[in-house]
Amino acid sequence: MPAPTDPRTGLPVVAMVGGGQLARMTHQAAVALGQSLRVLATDPAESAALVAADVRIGDHRDLDALRALAEGATVVTFDHEHVPTEHLRALAAEGVRVAPGAEALVHAQDKLVLRRALAAAGEPQPAWAEVRSTGELAAFAAAHGGWPVVVKTPRGGYDGRGVFVLDEAGQAAELFTASPALLAEERVPLVRELAVLVARSPFGQVAVWPVVETVQRDGINTEVLAPAPGLDDEAAGAAQELAVRIAARVGVVGVMAVELFEVPGGVLVNELAMRPHNSGHWTIEGARTSQFEQHLRAVLDYPLGSTALAAPAVVTANVLGGRASAPDWAGPGIDERVHHLMAHWPDVKLHWYGKGQRPGRKLGHVTALGADLAEVRARAVAAARYLADGEVDPAFAFPPPEEH
Repeated sequence: MPAPTDPRTGLPVVAMVGGGQLARMTHQAAVALGQSLRVLATDPAESAALVAADVRIGDHRDLDALRALAEGATVVTFDHEHVPTEHLRALAAEGVRVAPGAEALVHAQDKLVLRRALAAAGEPQPAWAEVRSTGELAAFAAAHGGWPVVVKTPRGGYDGRGVFVLDEAGQAAELFTASPALLAEERVPLVRELAVLVARSPFGQVAVWPVVETVQRDGINTEVLAPAPGLDDEAAGAAQELAVRIAARVGVVGVMAVELFEVPGGVLVNELAMRPHNSGHWTIEGARTSQFEQHLRAVLDYPLGSTALAAPAVVTANVLGGRASAPDWAGPGIDERVHHLMAHWPDVKLHWYGKGQRPGRKLGHVTALGADLAEVRARAVAAARYLADGEVDPAFAFPPPEEH
């Protein structure tokens, strides 16, 4: 039986669970490909719901809402991993194409499942254990170099949530009341964090982008540097091959981000995300095929696009809510800041998510391209800081407004 298509165009309908900025940017990619993107949002004010024509309001934990979303769609995919695994299995049993499928997505949903799979495959990762008591946590610490120890809730964490660095076992007592099992990991000698984006189609075609460095502050990815500076070709190739192996082993369909810890002597796998990812926003302007277009190609089993860089250096900086979200902040309004940014840096690309402001929230991102990484990074970071807080970096002093 042929897959459902949009009766108006004869082209596929991709249904995406989640109405955040990832769905919003996927919608933009779908427009260029002539496809329809249907979005399941919990609120009509969510980022993607503000721009997509086909929006369904519902809860991703409600199986009936998922069924309604899937009706008439070619494939169901995601902008987050929080859909109950049993609901995905139910949809698949009813003949709905889900990409990635439940058996793949669970590796991004459950950190213990991922750790077991990596161990079975012999892939590099931090020393870890499933612990169910403060006594077991103390024993793990004693066996792996002592405190501090990293403790994670197996499900539900993102942007640093659900990750705790503990100095003694008693600090985990409250965590065990919320989760009977926790993931304990050694605190590794971190050099920096890297990420590899890979796309895989049902046919088995894969495409991988250059390895990037992700700059983290307070558990939030604030900058992405592409390609990762100072990473030699052999190490970069090994990291890309690692990502491709994991994609094939778990059977992912779509885009997958492999978050890595670089340590002396190599890399260790931190976590996976099976969807477009913050570490890949640079690909919109910085690669021949963006992660959002590639995700659509992959879930529809289209041939994958080129991942070649569009410039020698690409940097994305996230715009985080700062003082501008406080009622008494002083400085130019957001529209005026956008105006000044565009006038001062006409080559810097702005992506605004349409979200309400609050401290630390990802409101948008900017991307800069060029030949010199240090200069490109300085521009991107200064532009993001100006949008967030109205602060002007002295190295990039704006001319008076009348000169714009």
